Amino acid sequence: MRDFGWGDTLFLIGAVRWTLLLSFVAFVGGSLGGLAVALCRTGRIRVLRWLAAGFITLFQGTPLLMQLFLAFFVPGILGFDVDPWAAAAIGLSLHAAAFLGEIWRGAIEVVPRGQWEASTALGLRYAAQMRYVVLPQAVRIAVPPTVGFLVQLIKATSLASIIGFVELTRAAQIVNNATFQPFTVFGLVALIYFIICWPLSLYSRRMEQRLLVASR
Repeated sequence: MRDFGWGDTLFLIGAVRWTLLLSFVAFVGGSLGGLAVALCRTGRIRVLRWLAAGFITLFQGTPLLMQLFLAFFVPGILGFDVDPWAAAAIGLSLHAAAFLGEIWRGAIEVVPRGQWEASTALGLRYAAQMRYVVLPQAVRIAVPPTVGFLVQLIKATSLASIIGFVELTRAAQIVNNATFQPFTVFGLVALIYFIICWPLSLYSRRMEQRLLVASR
């Protein structure tokens, strides 16, 4: 056992880049999947609506920790070698896709039906309706809850430490095992998470207020 030093602080700060990188990859992957899920949920093909609803039910109804375990261990059972980084990225992307898909479905359905009817009257097909009429309006509505979910996703990356991925929380566990000063180590980690997430939370709140004022 040794004292907590400046080198440990630098080690924790260095681990932030892996937390941010994992958050970015999971958010991008979840955005692509979430857009597909939202379009399927609001589309006209019944089978796709059912499949999208089942995907959302599965990933929203099971613990994220269990999803990360499955993403890490199931490929190995099938003969594929997946490292903790890839497993965490896959698990968090699927998790994000389920939640973002539902958020964006709600934003799409909030767009007034008159907009849909007007675009139909103009002869636009479903894809053109989405691209030129519905999605531009839905994006504005979806920004606040999307940013709010991003905050939750950043904090959720801490669960990747369970499968061995060395991000901020796992780095804190390593330092704490060497120094045995949990209050100092995890207090600093909590402060780092707060510094990352607080500005995003403020931005989400301001966007919600602007949207509320604009809708009046």
